Amino acid sequence: MLKDTERLSSPVDKNPQSFEQLDIDHDLENTVDIKSNNADEGLKRQLKPRHMRMIAVGGCVGTGLFVGSGNALADGGPASIIIAFAIIGLYVLFTTSALAELSVLYPVSGSFYTYFSRFIDPAWGFAVGIQYWISFAVTVPLELTVAPLIINVWHAPGRASVWITVFYVIIIGINIWGTAGYGEVEFILSIVKLIAVFGFLFLSIIIAAGGVPTDTRGVIGVSYWKSPLTFNNGIKGFCAVLVIAIFSLSGTELVGLAAAEAKDPHKTIPKAVRQIFWRILLFYVLALFMLTLVIPSNNPNLRTTGESDALLSPFVIAIQLANIKALPSIMNAVILSSTLSVGNSASYAASRALFALAKNGFAPKFLMKTTKRGHPIYAIIITLLLGSIAYFTEAGVGGALFGWLLSICGLSTTFIWGSICLSHIQFRRAWKAQNHSLKELPFLSMFGIYGSIYGVVMTFIALAAQLYVAIFPIDRPPNPISFFQAYLAAPLVVISYTFWKLWKKTSIVNVKELDLLEGMETEPKDEQQVGGKTSMEEILPMVPSKTGSDKSSQGSIWKEKDETIVTPEPIWPNKP
Repeated sequence: MLKDTERLSSPVDKNPQSFEQLDIDHDLENTVDIKSNNADEGLKRQLKPRHMRMIAVGGCVGTGLFVGSGNALADGGPASIIIAFAIIGLYVLFTTSALAELSVLYPVSGSFYTYFSRFIDPAWGFAVGIQYWISFAVTVPLELTVAPLIINVWHAPGRASVWITVFYVIIIGINIWGTAGYGEVEFILSIVKLIAVFGFLFLSIIIAAGGVPTDTRGVIGVSYWKSPLTFNNGIKGFCAVLVIAIFSLSGTELVGLAAAEAKDPHKTIPKAVRQIFWRILLFYVLALFMLTLVIPSNNPNLRTTGESDALLSPFVIAIQLANIKALPSIMNAVILSSTLSVGNSASYAASRALFALAKNGFAPKFLMKTTKRGHPIYAIIITLLLGSIAYFTEAGVGGALFGWLLSICGLSTTFIWGSICLSHIQFRRAWKAQNHSLKELPFLSMFGIYGSIYGVVMTFIALAAQLYVAIFPIDRPPNPISFFQAYLAAPLVVISYTFWKLWKKTSIVNVKELDLLEGMETEPKDEQQVGGKTSMEEILPMVPSKTGSDKSSQGSIWKEKDETIVTPEPIWPNKP
């Protein structure tokens, strides 16, 4: 099972009547009363700017970095791991930047499926949307099973089911707290992870320089980068690391998923996305480079197997090799908290994704119901119930069960990122075809359409790399079970797409016929609640003010409560 755990470190048919006849009675307490015209009005904007910034961190840093990097280092060696994560880092940067442009203009809950259905094909929105929900729904029980394995590093007493229950109750409690609770927990845990990563950066410099008295290796320098340790397993090793890098960085797109529940998405989303570049550079490229200096890629403890009773992070191994007391346990505690962070993010993402599927007509309508506090109650309940799958590990069938569940959604991140980039390309084509100017957009993606083209190309490269590793796995002969567990998601997406296309008789979107005004939001809302339609008078004209000081301008300028005029900032800043 663990060979799969490190990889997760995750309109419709033209019939709006199917999901736009619902609303919440906010005067009733502790009840769900569905009775008006806009399903989105059930979601409230409770995520503050600091939450959105830290969600970008929490989405990037988790068990993928702390645990999955061990297999990546063992499979490809230090050079492969740095090159692969740099390439995928750019992939993520361009993808989230494109998503930010769409989310600022159309900040709707579950925006992935809305964009895919609206700009590509409703059938594609269904196929990828189902996979994306399953991937996060499975991540909740997956992280619950990983937690006891991390605790076993301390040889703690008690059955795994006891620790699963402890973390299960915590995740349920956070979901009862709601969106604000999710934001606060991610804020705190992201700070903890940030401190840990920066602490490791400084410590690894000291270790590599031979500054730890208890380390008998002396000055290490770049000795672990010398041949034959530089590249392991050749091109196959590099492809394996490329796949692990995608799974490790999955979840970064949560910034876009949280758009409908962010206060003033016109400001918070661009700021959060703008910082992703620095976080990928610091948390992945730089942190992994320092990791490769202090631990050799041939260390036997780097590779995890399904028979492992304890899950040892390469960050913990690096500290243990330096013979530093107490610090390995502290780092292990941080890694344990990251499982809670990933489980928290996964439960949030899965419930909102299920809500979005229902809103777009891809799931039963009752899943759109929300409480007076704006929480999709039934979507949350179903997501949390799936967490109980973690208890199957006690029956000895957990590994096989999770292996096949993960095979269903194993490529979901690749499909999501590629679909975001393709949606952005389609949107830009439609925007140009309908004689709109880029100056009308409140926020522009970095490198524009070229960044999205890079993302689409990388999607095909990533799928090819995964196919190669699935056919020719590392350290074992080819076999059909390994192949299907690694690549079953691809044919399932094709089958889902074909099924929905034939059933609903959908067609690929014609960019010249797209209704670009529907759902557009060019100014931040004062209300806490998501919903309502934007009128033509509110949308046009929407050319930004060049000076930001002409209050009589009809352009797309945003007023704060103190009437200060604020113009959009470019995605590529002069300062971090």
